[in-house]
Amino acid sequence: MDIFTTIRQEIEAQAENDYKKFSAGLLPGVDHVLGVRLPALRKLAVRIAADDWQYYLAQEPYYFEELMVQGMVIGAVKVSPEERLQYIAAFVPSINSWSVCDSFCSGLKFTGKHQALVWDFIQPYLHSGQEYQIRFAVVMMMDYFLTEDYINEVLALLDCVQHDGYYVKMAVAWALATALAKQPEPTWAYFQQHHLDEETWRKTVQKCVESRRISDERKATLRKMR
Repeated sequence: MDIFTTIRQEIEAQAENDYKKFSAGLLPGVDHVLGVRLPALRKLAVRIAADDWQYYLAQEPYYFEELMVQGMVIGAVKVSPEERLQYIAAFVPSINSWSVCDSFCSGLKFTGKHQALVWDFIQPYLHSGQEYQIRFAVVMMMDYFLTEDYINEVLALLDCVQHDGYYVKMAVAWALATALAKQPEPTWAYFQQHHLDEETWRKTVQKCVESRRISDERKATLRKMR
């Protein structure tokens, strides 16, 4: 039995009906959700990465969880940065939910050692016009580029994101709230002169107010800035 079929059977066996209902409720428009928890999927991805992972990635996923696992495998395999970027480029167009996007980004930890390479790679996605491709670039910036070296460029790019999609606006808001927590001074200065649309700014304030890493004083000021 090939590895794709084997893993599919294991995914099906680990499905939980209650978790399926919970997950499906968070993923409007996403079909074929089985209800398998992320830690279980990550364990499968690690196994695949040590096996015939090229074959696994070449198969067409049917279940939501299979697509999740393929993204996790790309982050787990031992390949050169350049080869990994080829697999990332092939995978990004298949992202069809915030969950697949955010899980995929969190697994691309090689970025920490190859920031300049990945920074250049993600730039075109910001201008793709595709909701989840833009979200991919925004979440990558949030996860790996909220540093002293990149913060000003990140803020400038987030300020220019143009897309009406809910999952883009929420990603920008989330990234800006995280930026305020990690790089408070430049982010606060940016907040005084931002060009965000009203909805994105409102969501940004909401995310900041919900954060436990931002001071009550800043939150009070933000509420007045609405």
